[in-house]
Amino acid sequence: MRLVYKPIIIIVSFLFILASCSSKQSDKSAKLPGPDAPFDTKAFLAYDPKNADKKIDEVMQNLHKTRAFNGNVLVAKHGKIIYEKAIGWADYLHRDSLKLGSKFELASVTKTITSTAVLMLMEQGKLKLDDDVKKFFPDFPYDGVTIRLLLTHRSGMMNYVYFTDDLYRSQHLNQRKGITNAEEMALIAQYKPRPFNKPNARFLYNNSNFMVLGSIIEKVTGQTYADFVQTHIFKPAKMLNTAVYSKAVYDKIPVDVVGHDRGQWRYSVVQNFLDGPVGDKGVYSTVGDLWLFDRALRAGRLLKQATMDSAYVARNPMVHGHFSYGYGWRIFEAPGKQVIYHTGWWHGFRHIYLRDIKDDITIVLLSNLSNGSLLKLDELFKAAGMPIVRKSAYNGNGDTSDD
Repeated sequence: MRLVYKPIIIIVSFLFILASCSSKQSDKSAKLPGPDAPFDTKAFLAYDPKNADKKIDEVMQNLHKTRAFNGNVLVAKHGKIIYEKAIGWADYLHRDSLKLGSKFELASVTKTITSTAVLMLMEQGKLKLDDDVKKFFPDFPYDGVTIRLLLTHRSGMMNYVYFTDDLYRSQHLNQRKGITNAEEMALIAQYKPRPFNKPNARFLYNNSNFMVLGSIIEKVTGQTYADFVQTHIFKPAKMLNTAVYSKAVYDKIPVDVVGHDRGQWRYSVVQNFLDGPVGDKGVYSTVGDLWLFDRALRAGRLLKQATMDSAYVARNPMVHGHFSYGYGWRIFEAPGKQVIYHTGWWHGFRHIYLRDIKDDITIVLLSNLSNGSLLKLDELFKAAGMPIVRKSAYNGNGDTSDD
């Protein structure tokens, strides 16, 4: 019997070692390069339309035909783009078609850039998350507002967009010239608009939080927000088609994609003074560059892993048991699943940027026709292998007002 068992044991051991080596080799090939390794953007961006995922293409074509989706889309899995397409018009009035390199105003997707910049400064020891805004702006009119509360939309501040719009209209101020972050902070200090509630009372999404964070970045670094994120985020992530454009700097924003509001082509939006402040918005980018941003974050090129993990922790009570907000990222959680994402909605642009952390799936949808097409993505999520990330998919009517 010993003579029979011995060969069997040897064979089983050999197969086990072989499987272990194969598994290790497979794991190694699936890993991203570390922060100091070469960042091969050519490989990340490689895509042949002939190999487009047919199911995803069917879903997107149907979304365009039945729901009037107009924009650019990218879907990637395990480090490779499996679908990428430009669908529709960049500027309907001039009949300019979208291209894959078309730059969109990212609206609130910008908040993911701003939070990354703030966490960078924290890692550098230039600020602490529990620093009060008054440390940087002594005439700030609200007590107890910290950077952490701004990152999580728990400051209780009023929405500066509505406050400033009312002020400009009532005083008949020039609405063509963009206002800077510093000028906006000065207006808040001067007029002391009433906050919605006390700091840390509850989650209340609004743009004031990240406009103030953009202002703090400028104060701490001595650079413009645009220069800081260009040097510390866009350049290391090799986001060559991404920039910050403010109406306070540019008389005409130098991009060809026009936002169309109210779901109708006749409502093309012209930028005004509210396109001046940045941090809450103001970044212009492409689907490809947002894919590179995902890769750079995963590879640790921008932040330490522990810092990035902290941004993905739910910092507010769960909505419908699945949805929350961390540090500049929306969070969807289900058993064994976590999708980090952000939506955007501003001046005719409407977007969603999703990153399935466990299964390494990225979906980028940038649209310049603001309609309800991005609320009908269940079939896309299924085709991509991502959980359905939509509040109304579980109960209630959903919530689209917070962007």
